[in-house]
Amino acid sequence: MGKIKIKKDDKVVVIAGEHKGSQGKVFKILRDQNKVLVEGVNLIKKHSKPSTQNPQGGIIEKEAPIHISNVSLTTAEGDFTRVGFRVDEGNKVRFSKKNNEIV
Repeated sequence: MGKIKIKKDDKVVVIAGEHKGSQGKVFKILRDQNKVLVEGVNLIKKHSKPSTQNPQGGIIEKEAPIHISNVSLTTAEGDFTRVGFRVDEGNKVRFSKKNNEIV
């Protein structure tokens, strides 16, 4: 298992699979499964029974996990890029390899 270079609240684009080209913000990382949850991408419909949190029950739309290899970080312009690490002024920072900006 390699290093996970995507973090929570990063803007990412899906680069492979059924939802290729979709963009969104990462709101959860599942490290043990190497998957991420992205807002508004890979939506599934889940049937739920009535409960105290949801007394009506019914069909709920929610995000399903996407493998981390199928998403890539985006630059400010919206292009996808790879991520690198370097030390700037004694701090380890992530940077975009496409345009050398600090992420």
